[in-house]
Amino acid sequence: MTIIDEIKSGKVPSILNEISKKEGRSIDYLVKGLLDGTIVIPKNNNHVSLKNPMGIGKGLKIKVNANIGTSFGYDDFEYELEKYRTSRKYGADSVMFLSTWGDLDFQRKELLTISDIPVGTVPIYDAAVVAYKENRNVVDFSEKDFLKIFEKHAKQGVDFVTLHVSITKDIVKKLKKSNRIMKIVSRGGSIIAGWIIKNGFENPFYRYFDEVLDIAREYDVTLSLGDSLRPGNLFDSLDRLQLEEWFIFEELVEKARSKNVQVILEGPGHVPIDQIESTVELMKKYGKNAPVFLLGPIVLDVAPGYDHITSSIGSAIAAKSGADFICYVTPSEHLSLPSVEDVKLGVISSKIAAMAVDFSRGKFIEENYKVAISRKTLNFENIKKVVLDKEIVDKYLKNRPFHGKGCSMCGPFCSLKIVEEYLKE
Repeated sequence: MTIIDEIKSGKVPSILNEISKKEGRSIDYLVKGLLDGTIVIPKNNNHVSLKNPMGIGKGLKIKVNANIGTSFGYDDFEYELEKYRTSRKYGADSVMFLSTWGDLDFQRKELLTISDIPVGTVPIYDAAVVAYKENRNVVDFSEKDFLKIFEKHAKQGVDFVTLHVSITKDIVKKLKKSNRIMKIVSRGGSIIAGWIIKNGFENPFYRYFDEVLDIAREYDVTLSLGDSLRPGNLFDSLDRLQLEEWFIFEELVEKARSKNVQVILEGPGHVPIDQIESTVELMKKYGKNAPVFLLGPIVLDVAPGYDHITSSIGSAIAAKSGADFICYVTPSEHLSLPSVEDVKLGVISSKIAAMAVDFSRGKFIEENYKVAISRKTLNFENIKKVVLDKEIVDKYLKNRPFHGKGCSMCGPFCSLKIVEEYLKE
């Protein structure tokens, strides 16, 4: 049974108690959100190690996702597990496992065995990798291969999957004639578009969406509807093709909800600051108010190496505009695979954006209050107990030139120290 099945049968799933405590929301509030689709709780029935589930959606804290995974010619899975541990250490709420090299089944099973947070995948990557290793074209697989790969991921325990359902044959036809700078930057979307062009058939995920939903319902997998035509630069944002794909979201969301399958919407990408609010509002409108999951968005194209910053600016605006779930972007985006340090910076940057918006909504009050009081009393040890990154606080404290009673920069001329002394008199 899915969580929705249980609720409709009159039961209250035990997982709601934990989510209620984490979010400060009543069970009734969560039940209502789950039934109307504005809240989802990704939890595959087969993911037995999931001890820290997350709720995503209306009225809940903004969640942060971290991406990890091997790539062509690189299969150091142990290093990817270090990235997983780093993402957990700095507060990621979920992790997407996007490996495209090595023993993918082994890697996925191993991560699902140890991960106490929800795990997401993009099943279509597996089909392309298998084809490549067999010296076939990455689009040389059958319609049923799409469903088989998805079912394998679901059976192994993956909590949420990105499926590029909404890139249809008609949209691909229009794509050929479009003036987009970058036709498709979504890897999964490009694989499916190539398959459609080569074979001349409709997108199997779209054509057999009812079967997709049956698999999702059996294991209670949350569907993340991928936006294949997300903009890969600021100039392609909110163009006609992107909107056409969103129009299809509406029918897909309605079908998923009719079968008690949880669903979220994936969004861009690269978006100018003035278009972020409209982007979120349009996704909510055509997605029937399903939770929105955004990559960034990145608000400037000229800052490679600093995209953890460009994306955190975008994520803060997006979250304030109604986005529910943020996928981190690391400094190495567009340039290389992320290192462990890149993962740390990506998670922290996204957490800053998420927590800043949450604070404006009355969340994380206690943590910020403790820092304020500790700064007032110049108690750096207490500050370290609350902050996102304790190590960097230690690093800067050790390197400051003044080690007596005073703040970090002013030394004996510390404003807090001077004012407190005069106020005592």
